Amino acid sequence: MIKVIHNNKCPKSKAILEYLDENDIKFQIIDIERDPLSMFELRTLFKKLNKNPSRILRKSKEIYNKYFGTSDLVNEDEALKIISQNPELIQCPILIKGKVAMPGNPLENVKFFIEN
Repeated sequence: MIKVIHNNKCPKSKAILEYLDENDIKFQIIDIERDPLSMFELRTLFKKLNKNPSRILRKSKEIYNKYFGTSDLVNEDEALKIISQNPELIQCPILIKGKVAMPGNPLENVKFFIEN
């Protein structure tokens, strides 16, 4: 089963859920704002993504500038703490299948991820 880290305010996230539903693909929703991930869950997620936390931050959010300013250099441990308190900073959706995770954009990558 696919797990989808989802933000209900994100159109891309909603589109992925719609795609999965239309194609009868079983999935579990993890609503990032309603049920934020713990520090342990965030560390596990980023290991599965094989990415540093700063690579998944939504830089267009005001809250990003509040904590990180205009710098592209981000302390990864600090980013995890900030994400745990501000889950809306994570670019959604993120798909998880077993020990692997990937950002849910673009849709072509999602199709490949699901099929393999």
